[in-house]
Amino acid sequence: MRDKDCKILCEACLPAVRRAGAFIKDELGRVAVGDIEIKAKNSLVSYVDKTAEEILVSDLQVLLPSAGFITEEETVTQGGAAELWIIDPLDGTNNFLHGIPHFAVSVGLQVDGDLQVGIVLDVMRDECFFAWKGGGAYLNGQHISVSPTKHLSDAIIGTGFPYLSSETHKLKTILTDLMVSARGVRRLGAAALDLAYVACGRFDAYYEARLSSWDMAGGALIVSEAGGKVCALDGSPDFLTKGSVLASNLHLKTIVQDKICNVWRAEQ
Repeated sequence: MRDKDCKILCEACLPAVRRAGAFIKDELGRVAVGDIEIKAKNSLVSYVDKTAEEILVSDLQVLLPSAGFITEEETVTQGGAAELWIIDPLDGTNNFLHGIPHFAVSVGLQVDGDLQVGIVLDVMRDECFFAWKGGGAYLNGQHISVSPTKHLSDAIIGTGFPYLSSETHKLKTILTDLMVSARGVRRLGAAALDLAYVACGRFDAYYEARLSSWDMAGGALIVSEAGGKVCALDGSPDFLTKGSVLASNLHLKTIVQDKICNVWRAEQ
């Protein structure tokens, strides 16, 4: 897909993402206990996630009828197309259900295995991060870039903790090291926004294990187009299939890979 086409498609997607975001915002505080389903331990879903996903699928099907979908709530199951929308209608569901105003809509478009469009909307702050392949990264239309931080001792690192993980020991080792060597570590509870925060320089790096492709697709392209580096926790480039991610600015790339990827690989 040409850069010009990616730009047109990205811009055309924004109203759909904002429509889903507006619905989610209107429902904040209205979800009853009986409306919440437990998908797995500590993994919750409500009609809000499902309806927001239906809004996105409906609008995006019109924009690109040939595309398939990978969606968290399985509104559609069309995973084999060359063009794939990868959607998380409500990233940070636990935050949303507890009234914590930090959650997002995330949309990515993958073409022949390559991310081409990424959009992450912070619903409550009305901050829309977006990027298209070759076009740079933006926040509400203003160009953004990763931080210039060069030293880990000056860096704020974002992370997340998997609910169930066989890699708990490795993650504790990494976290313990970073708590000493970095300026600070933050756990905010929405992977898509963590990636967006790396893209705009609020976080200097971010890492997390046990993620799904819809957690990462939108934000990962935004980081790359903002001048950052994205890989899996083992250092490989196929983070979407590996289910883990490390994003950072280029200055810290080698440093954080030494701190994180080396530990991850050594204890596999």
